[in-house]
Amino acid sequence: MSANGGTKAIIAALAANIGIAVTKFIAFLLTGSSSMLAESIHSVADSGNQGLLLLGGRRAKREATPEHPFGYGRERYIYAFIVAIVLFSLGGLFALYEAYHKAQHPEPITSWQWVPVAVLVIAIVMEGFSFRTAIMESNHIRGNQSWLRFIRRAKAPELPVVLLEDFGALIGLVFALFGVGMTLITGNGIWDAAGTAMIGVLLVIIAITLAIETKSLLLGEGAEATEVAAIERAVTDGPEVERIIHMKTLYLGPEELMVAAKIAVSPCDTAEDLARGINAVEARIRTAVPIAQVIYLEPDIYSAAADRAGTGAASHTAVPSPEVASGERPEPDEASGRPGS
Repeated sequence: MSANGGTKAIIAALAANIGIAVTKFIAFLLTGSSSMLAESIHSVADSGNQGLLLLGGRRAKREATPEHPFGYGRERYIYAFIVAIVLFSLGGLFALYEAYHKAQHPEPITSWQWVPVAVLVIAIVMEGFSFRTAIMESNHIRGNQSWLRFIRRAKAPELPVVLLEDFGALIGLVFALFGVGMTLITGNGIWDAAGTAMIGVLLVIIAITLAIETKSLLLGEGAEATEVAAIERAVTDGPEVERIIHMKTLYLGPEELMVAAKIAVSPCDTAEDLARGINAVEARIRTAVPIAQVIYLEPDIYSAAADRAGTGAASHTAVPSPEVASGERPEPDEASGRPGS
């Protein structure tokens, strides 16, 4: 659902931004307003960003290869990170440069004075429609989470990116309307520069926020606490497993979770019984958490002493170190005088 909803929100945002960019450029050419130019570049950057998100979603669907055995799901994170860079450089930094340039040579808006106001009002309506679509699609998967937590913890990057972009676009349009309106009222172009600078600062803040959150996804995030609890219940909710010795999870993509665990199994008569038990555990995990598609379970015999030592394996099943296997005594630790580990 998140993928389909994200695509719908992206397409709505793309259509709105293309139309807004064209009207803003026309308004800039007619009036020379720097706020209109900054907003035009902002809309162009947003349109390119939506194109990048669509491209990332398409490339992420490629089948796994020997070179990339876990598939290409993380490409969606890479393209979302590129979006943050584009928004920072092309949107935010350009707006700040234009504000600085305009502040050095402030000029009033003397021709077509009604055009920028009309364009900005129309743009606010169009951007509001796009933002409304992103909110509706996000609500399908947000659940009871706050908006801040949803943006910070969502594994599918498209909806948080579109939400922040659309929110930033709406606030930026208000800033532009403020700068243009005050310029028309006072006849002083410094207000136009101030509105442009406000847009630039806003875009830089949003871009940095997106980059930080996407970086965490690129590094690799584990399952949410609720998902971990569901997996743990699924593993131990049967006679095959006595307990989980240790377990790790990792998102390979927004809709694919890897689970790796060492489990303490009950005594089995044959290898066939053991294999059948592990398959049953995997089936329960996939039922509890459907996105857990890649599962690796290592059976072992639990030992409380080994658990306290942190080795995770019973002493009589652990593989000895090369020194022990060859009969060599390990060198004593200089500080403690005990054999080294």
